Amino acid sequence: MKKASDLFIEALENEDVEYIFGIPGEENLDFLDSLSRSKIKLILNRHEQGAGFMAATYGRLTGKPGVCLSTLGPGATNFVTAAAYAQLGAMPMMMITGQKPIKKSKQGRFQILDVVDMMRPITKFTKQVVSGNNIPSIVREAFRISQEERPGAVHIELPEDVAAEDTNEVLFDVQAVRRPSPDHKAIDSAVEMIQKAKMPLLLIGAGANRKRTGNALIAFIEKTKIPFFNTQMGKGVIDERHPLFLGTAALSSSDYLHYAIDKADLIINVGHDVIEKPPFFMEHGGKKVIHVNFSPAEIDQVYFPHLDVLGDIAASVWGMAENIEVQSHWDFSYYEKVKKEVDSHITKYFEDERFPILPQRIVSQIRKILPEDGIVTLDNGVYKIWFARNYKCYEPNTLLLDNALATMGAGLPSAMAAKLINPDKKVIAVCGDGGFMMNSQEVETAVRIGLNMVVIILNDSAYGMIKWKQEGMGFKNFGLDYKNPDFVMYAQSYGAHGHRITSSQHFTETLEKCLNEDGVHIIDCPVDYSLNHSILNKGIKEKAKELL
Repeated sequence: MKKASDLFIEALENEDVEYIFGIPGEENLDFLDSLSRSKIKLILNRHEQGAGFMAATYGRLTGKPGVCLSTLGPGATNFVTAAAYAQLGAMPMMMITGQKPIKKSKQGRFQILDVVDMMRPITKFTKQVVSGNNIPSIVREAFRISQEERPGAVHIELPEDVAAEDTNEVLFDVQAVRRPSPDHKAIDSAVEMIQKAKMPLLLIGAGANRKRTGNALIAFIEKTKIPFFNTQMGKGVIDERHPLFLGTAALSSSDYLHYAIDKADLIINVGHDVIEKPPFFMEHGGKKVIHVNFSPAEIDQVYFPHLDVLGDIAASVWGMAENIEVQSHWDFSYYEKVKKEVDSHITKYFEDERFPILPQRIVSQIRKILPEDGIVTLDNGVYKIWFARNYKCYEPNTLLLDNALATMGAGLPSAMAAKLINPDKKVIAVCGDGGFMMNSQEVETAVRIGLNMVVIILNDSAYGMIKWKQEGMGFKNFGLDYKNPDFVMYAQSYGAHGHRITSSQHFTETLEKCLNEDGVHIIDCPVDYSLNHSILNKGIKEKAKELL
């Protein structure tokens, strides 16, 4: 016989869990005691939301569910945003929450919410453990569901009295699951459609962000010479220095890239997740679309593919590459013209030295300084568009942005998880001042656990994304400005290193220095968003029409 909480920890060890992120409460004390004797490391956070973001990012980078822990009531409700972040972003994550005794309670309804029911709409699986004997099956099923395509969040509630009871149950074996291969007739139909098209175009989405898929896509592109573009969460699947890479669909319409998309008569849509903003809209009688993914397309008024190729994405792409023949009637000359304009446009302000600094300059300097395998994590703000459009990724998962829930507050915890998993890689978190302050308390966590990382705060003393939208829609400037703390002193108060940028050149020098020193470095960088409206709202549309 053993305590149920011991069995739960053994079940997590059986799933090869390395870390548990979170904040324990009274209802987790048996679980915490069992964890103290485990090889699993507890990362004690300062807010449950930060713990959830770290767990989700762990899942995103490893493919294995990241695990986070909270108590009941307010601790569990603080997981809600992180659960939605993982669920919409297809990141495998497990939340474990405590609960008051369910078999005999003397505290009435104090702090008690129906957390299982609360989690149901934003998870793939949620369940309360009512007996220690059920722990092995519940944990195994939760991990299986969280990892299978499409990945996402799962939740287990472990009541205090159940955690303390005795059990003699044994664990389940963990077995790897093979994804089904695509149907040969579907592959043949896809090849036939591509060969008949005049201007096919390849789209790489978030679901293709797997190493094997990248290798298959490279083989397909090298054989066919079909140009490609990606969504924001599909960045880095293929090295974006590739001569056939057209760009990233970072805006909804009117960018140079969208003129290429509009010209295409067939789009091979590999791994696109409809959670992301549509990189194109379909019309009846317009371009044809092949949907290559793990699961069927969800049909709506703007997305109704003409063919589904379902199964393992890498296998589907390999199948198409092996069977396709290059066609003499394919015409990619217009795409070449678009690529030339995209490349010219996005580099225009890379060397601009004005101060406060333009986001384009910040993007170019980070790309220039960071190694090829270095990781940048983004919070959510208007700068995300500049990174999506202008920052070239050389490897998968080296620009971690959220184009699904698009929540603020995730940039710093995401970088912390990335550094924890990849201690030998350089990691930079880029946060707006608004997003940084939403989880800035996690700087203490980063310092305490000894992470070496850089946080760049883009400081405009406002919610800049909404101000840009406000201006673009013709509204007056209202309700979006605030005052910030002294970020240098703020960093120092946590034991981090604070740096205040005074010029464009100073930013470059400071970033190089910080990346090569130990500790957590917070860089307060004034940013100039004054060109957002003229470039993103007006300039691209007018210039693209003129040139293309």
